Amino acid sequence: MSALRKKFGDDYQVVTTSSSGSGFSQPPPEKKRKRQRFVDKNGRCNVQHGNLGGETSRYLSDLFTTLVDLKWRWNLFIFILTYTVAWLFMASMWWLIAYMRGDLNKAHNDQYTPCVANVYNFPSAFLFFIETEATIGYGYRYITDKCPEGIILFLFQSILGSIVDAFLIGCMFIKMSQPKKRAETLMFSEHAAISMRDGKLTLMFRVGNLRNSHMVSAQIRCKLLKSRQTPEGEFLPLDQLELDVGFSTGADQLFLVSPLTICHVIDTKSPFYDLSQRSMQTEQFEIVVILEGIVETTGE
Repeated sequence: MSALRKKFGDDYQVVTTSSSGSGFSQPPPEKKRKRQRFVDKNGRCNVQHGNLGGETSRYLSDLFTTLVDLKWRWNLFIFILTYTVAWLFMASMWWLIAYMRGDLNKAHNDQYTPCVANVYNFPSAFLFFIETEATIGYGYRYITDKCPEGIILFLFQSILGSIVDAFLIGCMFIKMSQPKKRAETLMFSEHAAISMRDGKLTLMFRVGNLRNSHMVSAQIRCKLLKSRQTPEGEFLPLDQLELDVGFSTGADQLFLVSPLTICHVIDTKSPFYDLSQRSMQTEQFEIVVILEGIVETTGE
């Protein structure tokens, strides 16, 4: 066995190595197992609801919010599918009217007045519907006044098209303008530190804004999530405790133009007051930081 000394500044570290195949070597340190977080860094909560009863019907009763909360790939799929089905359905209705009136067989007869001029098969009926729905204007294909059922279908098509446009385009607009994406440019420190500040033991972390646009009325709150058991014997798996980060002094109201250090004083009112350094390393808890504010550019 031989010993090697490596110098790092004024500190020395002793490393033992084996000069032969036999001998004892220090086992590598075990990697710390990553715990499952209650709230991810991007703000998504790892919660799945189950055994609620009628969960699907509750989501469908608020269909607009359900579509807004879906992922982008499902939103785009529903957007394309809805328009495709609606277009094919309405084009089939125009083709059915032409078929029942016999316009398809007399489309090239100049002496006959059809319901829709120059519609003689399904593709031409589909093109007529697109021209009507997209308000391109009538040219080669146009509706005539000899078709009352076509006028009624035209009114129904206009109303249905307005409803579908308002629903789907409104959903896409709200999803694109959600303030969740604004959080991508709000940076939090990777680690929190506990040290003395102003003569008090303090838990500290930093938050900063990358954009030049301000966060109006920014306010920060901290929640401590940990399990506990009440004196009556009830077990609370996710008990929420408030961490005071300046509520009494107004320090939780932030003027976020430069990175700020958020402080929580560990005093007798703090949930960390009875924890030692060793117990804090083994205790299972999670601190959730909530930053609320109004986006200056959009007002959301």
